[in-house]
Amino acid sequence: MRHSGVLNKDDVGLEKVQGVTKTSDVYRVKDDPQGDSSMVLQAQEDIIEMKDVFSVKLKRRRFVGQKKGGTVLGITIFKCLNKEENKLTDCAIHLNNLSEDHCHTWFRHLKEILNGFQNRPKSLKVFVNPSSHKREATHVYYEQVAPLFKLADIKTDVTVTEYEGHALSVLKECELQAFDGVVCVGGDGSVSEVAHGLLLKAQIDAGKDTDYIPTPVRAPVPLGVIPAGTTNILAHTLYGTKHAVTAALHIIMGHTQAVDVCTFSTPSKLLRFGFSAMFGFGARTLALAEKHRWMPSSQRKDFAFIKTLADLKPEECELLFLPLQFPQEDSPESDRKKKEKTKNKGSKDQWQKIQGHFLNVSIMAIPCLCSTAPRGLAPNTRLNNGSMALIVVKNTSRTEFVKHLKRYASVKNQFNFPFVETYTVQEVKVQPRLKSGLDAKENTYLNAASAEGNYPWNIDGDLMEEASEVHVRLHPQLVNLYGVNTDDLESSQATCKCI
Repeated sequence: MRHSGVLNKDDVGLEKVQGVTKTSDVYRVKDDPQGDSSMVLQAQEDIIEMKDVFSVKLKRRRFVGQKKGGTVLGITIFKCLNKEENKLTDCAIHLNNLSEDHCHTWFRHLKEILNGFQNRPKSLKVFVNPSSHKREATHVYYEQVAPLFKLADIKTDVTVTEYEGHALSVLKECELQAFDGVVCVGGDGSVSEVAHGLLLKAQIDAGKDTDYIPTPVRAPVPLGVIPAGTTNILAHTLYGTKHAVTAALHIIMGHTQAVDVCTFSTPSKLLRFGFSAMFGFGARTLALAEKHRWMPSSQRKDFAFIKTLADLKPEECELLFLPLQFPQEDSPESDRKKKEKTKNKGSKDQWQKIQGHFLNVSIMAIPCLCSTAPRGLAPNTRLNNGSMALIVVKNTSRTEFVKHLKRYASVKNQFNFPFVETYTVQEVKVQPRLKSGLDAKENTYLNAASAEGNYPWNIDGDLMEEASEVHVRLHPQLVNLYGVNTDDLESSQATCKCI
């Protein structure tokens, strides 16, 4: 349902509210039915909690062509409602009163209460990727999201990106103190770029060496995600749905979660910030899909998946990882202290090593929910529990690997295979073993790399290619994201039948 900021004369026929009372920011709206009927009706009372309200407007009668002024008929309150399947929606409550002074008094009072919610954004920097998915992002933003931001009196500064890296370059020069949050409208790759840019800007402003950041500073403002891509993993993880209106309302209401972030770096430089990564099958599939961007999005990804599965080959590499040393606790503060304590006690002999041939290696700081994996690609981790999930799929037959992939779309344990190992870790080092001679040419082809010796990585749906060792570190609660805790969401039903 869409609502304009000012209601017109078509709304006059609504029932008249006889009284409104307030108790501790909870307003009781009492409708005292009157009329010619001799039936005795029980008065109905509705409760409006101000924490659910995001806008209030004066309701006016205007004549055709009249743009300003008009007869005040009452006020309209816009509130956020919970629906099924984790969706949110907006609704309007009309309170009629012919006293203009009375309406203005209530309008000012309610606006004062709404302005008191300090966590709600008043100004947002918005990035829209017009190329996302079926080029729907622009339509999604201007038709579904922007009207809600306007209704909530949120000022926006919109950048429609024109090329890859555009958002990153804008963020590097952006004065973030002028905004209460940053919003990305696009798919996983777009969100990855904006998240990296937001955190990189924070390091630049803090005077950090951006080539080596062992202890990065937190992002100064929250990041919001409006899903307009194909898989929308981060949106699913934060909202439990890829519903754009739900995402917009979480942003408007100021629902935020502190989220763990990873840094991906080589021995000489920082590569990027991110939430999850895949090396091997997941990365090669993305690399092949990127080479066929002329194809429609869904066809491109299906083609890349089938082709990579047909050419299924393992990667030979060495994995070093630092296991989590202490039991996980519920308190975010204890997670932070636990992380610091572990780092201080860390020594070389705590690192564990596995090497061999692996079909896929996943490193994930968040559960990574999506429609094809309703329980998540890493269901045993959380948004901010101070740990990463390391999921290693060793070499096996194509048939067994497909069985493993199918488990992601069901309620069964996708890790209950002898060739799959999972670890809860703080740091991971991935060292591919480069091949030589004819094997090197074959290896380059299989990895769909753009340059000889480079290996593809899938970082939050964004392709990165690197030849040397990649070091992944976890940084607890490095950024606030608009959304809710994964544990608070309704469990989704598995619907994927694509494998």
